[in-house]
Amino acid sequence: MQFGIAIPTAADSWRLVRRAEELGFSNAWFFDTQMLNADPFVAMTAAAMKTSRIKLGTGVLIPSNRIAPVAATAFASLNKLAPGRIVFGVSTGFTGRRTMGLGAVKLADMEEYVRIIQALWRGETVEFTVEGKRRKIRYLNPDLGLINTQDEIPTYIAASGPKARAVTARLGAAWIDNVADAERGAATLEQMRAAWAAEGRARDALTSVAWIGGAVLEEGEPADGPRGMALAAPRASMLLHRAADTALAGYPTPVAMRPEFAAAVEAYVEHARSFEPKDAYYLDNHRGHLMFVRPDERPFITAEMIRRTSFVGTVADLTQRIGALGDAGFDQVVFSIPPGQEHAIEDWGRIRRAFG
Repeated sequence: MQFGIAIPTAADSWRLVRRAEELGFSNAWFFDTQMLNADPFVAMTAAAMKTSRIKLGTGVLIPSNRIAPVAATAFASLNKLAPGRIVFGVSTGFTGRRTMGLGAVKLADMEEYVRIIQALWRGETVEFTVEGKRRKIRYLNPDLGLINTQDEIPTYIAASGPKARAVTARLGAAWIDNVADAERGAATLEQMRAAWAAEGRARDALTSVAWIGGAVLEEGEPADGPRGMALAAPRASMLLHRAADTALAGYPTPVAMRPEFAAAVEAYVEHARSFEPKDAYYLDNHRGHLMFVRPDERPFITAEMIRRTSFVGTVADLTQRIGALGDAGFDQVVFSIPPGQEHAIEDWGRIRRAFG
């Protein structure tokens, strides 16, 4: 099993990525959330030039942020700097779009987006719709060597629902899942395997990634103590943000809400109704998303909520829980590291070393 890190992107994220490479991590994934952090391609370019082995991927790219040929060329440009180390991670967009008051990109549009990008990398002429016009496009002078489309750029899709998993299987892409606990993760992986098999694909050809948040704690250290709140609670707050989106904007909830936290979630939704301006509640709702817990949302997050939505515990506890993900069949586990908490890479390095 491999291990990666997920980064709320900063222009100088290369510093953390270089340390991750030194600690033996296989992948670094960069958020594409333009209202919350820096541009991933800027950060990945710097990381490509400051590292030599670790793979660099978008975690995950939002199709509406860039037209397909622009994204394809950005990845191929990075692939020139770091041949064979670039990964195309993509999804329909949650945070990056919700921070602008938008719902997810349609699955069909994402599938078309991936189709165009992959066709360009294969050197094909492909049809592309822009400004309402359907046009044929292709790379016109790849022989100049300005970009690299020779070394493979694998595609990974973050897919939480059955329709998205079906698209992932149809495209033959690797799969990313946000995992709160090993048991639920294993169950969802079996659902992905079923979608994969339905496309006639071999079981062992599926690459799966478990994306987790959490904190390595000392014996007796509370989950809602300073470290737990800084490192793991941002994952718990996603429950609150999603619930507010559903209640105030009518967006579908991408994952099943947890009934055990209904009271806290309902209380947060009532709190969110006070966000100003009323027609842009999302500006407050998603501030700090996956990065830090805001003072106003802190009262709604309990130690139990943190424990049930993230991986918190001692080295021994986490080694067992993460080992269960490997036993279930996940190929890579990715640790999310919030900004200002870069020191946590050392703790996660201890977990990585426990697996050899």
